[in-house]
Amino acid sequence: MIKDNNTHSIVIGYILWILGFMGAHRFYYGRPISGIIWFFTLGLFFIGWLVDLFLIPGMDKSADRRFLSGPINYNLAWVLLTFLGVFGVHRFYQRKWITGLLYLVTLGLFGIGIIYDWCTLNDQIDDLHRDGTLI
Repeated sequence: MIKDNNTHSIVIGYILWILGFMGAHRFYYGRPISGIIWFFTLGLFFIGWLVDLFLIPGMDKSADRRFLSGPINYNLAWVLLTFLGVFGVHRFYQRKWITGLLYLVTLGLFGIGIIYDWCTLNDQIDDLHRDGTLI
């Protein structure tokens, strides 16, 4: 029997796609390089952004296959990063207390840590799940 590994939400993907000309949905689905390209080119001059409307279901399935599910919810971590990242709340949620406190007193390491986390959050959570130390 194959377990359904639904780590990412297609609904959140489409919500982020609305702002996708800035690459938010691509970061969410674990595609930081194209997310950065979308950010600096306004979704490749809005053409790539429109094409992504049809590519999101595939990106969602790819993220579900690539990232391991576990006790830390990817969707909640992304919401925390997006809205409370400068306070390190997403790091506290991942049980990374020291960097959470560091983000709290430095406003997300002066914004650089937030950019880093936008590019690596999926991999950070996946590593924690594969490590097996979380209960």
